[in-house]
Order: sequence, then structure tokens, then C-alpha cells
Amino acid sequence: MHDLESLKYPIGEYNPPKTITENVLKEWIEQLATLPQEIVEITTGLSNTDLEIPYRPDGWTVRQVVHHLADSHINAYTRVHLTLTEDNPTVRPYHEERWAELADGKTEDIQLSIDILNAMHKRLVALLKTLDINAFDRTYFHPGAEKQFTLGYLVGNYAWHGKHHLAHIQLTLK
Repeated sequence: MHDLESLKYPIGEYNPPKTITENVLKEWIEQLATLPQEIVEITTGLSNTDLEIPYRPDGWTVRQVVHHLADSHINAYTRVHLTLTEDNPTVRPYHEERWAELADGKTEDIQLSIDILNAMHKRLVALLKTLDINAFDRTYFHPGAEKQFTLGYLVGNYAWHGKHHLAHIQLTLK
């Protein structure tokens, strides 16, 4: 079971610091800024066969992971905007595992999702860099988790999420 857990969480689970400082936020924002290029670097030259390798038994393929990153980070982008423009909005959960099984996530060219990530992350990072530290204390409610989270938590979670799936792809290609 330990091996399966290390395949599921090669960099460990998201564990945010108790206090989210300006330096921590800058680091996370930089990780979001570099994610699309890191995806390009790790996937350049992969064959269709390579893209069909799952990162763990019964796990998603490399192709599905790349498409999942775009799907998930689209939701993050929306959640950031909702949190900044509404008071404690309730965000909508989605069934990521079902999205990954749709035809576009299983068969389409990963460049489509890389293009989405590139454009969306440029906008997201540009926005996040304009925010005052207090904006990261704004909250949203996630009904799936039945909890309230801060914008700072969300930024860290998605910075971790990108690194988490980069590690999946790296392990798969070794």
C-alpha cells in the first residue's frame, strides 16, 4: 500500500503553512507562472504511445493528466475570480474523474490543454501579482469539502497541484 500511496502522492499531499506570508505567496505565484513551460519541457517529443502510459495502476495516462491540469486550473481560475468579486461565494465542485474519461481528455492533442494553461496562467499570475496581501484572506466555501478556504490556500493548493502532476509525469517517463 505504501508504494501505491507514493505513486498517488509523489511529492506528498498538500500541507499549507499555518501562516501564509508574502514570500510564500510569491513563491506559489512563480510556480503557477512556470507550470505551462514545465509541462512543455517534460512532454516535448513524447509519442502517442508515451502519452498513453498511466502514471500508476488504474491511474490516468500522461495525456489525461495534462488535460486534467487544464480542466482543474480552469476551475481554479474561476474560483479566484469568484472569491475576489463576491463575499464568501460557494464554488461548484466537479467530478474530475468523469471529466478525465470524456473523449477530449482521453484522445485529444495535449497541445490544446497546454495552450489553455499557458494563456490562463498568464492572466491568473498577472492578476495575483496585483493583489494586496489582505486579498488572499478573502474566502470561499467548497460544499464538497464542507469547508471555507482562503484565496491564499487556493493559490498554494494549485501551485502544489501543478507540481504534483508534473511529478506523476516524471515518474511515468522514467
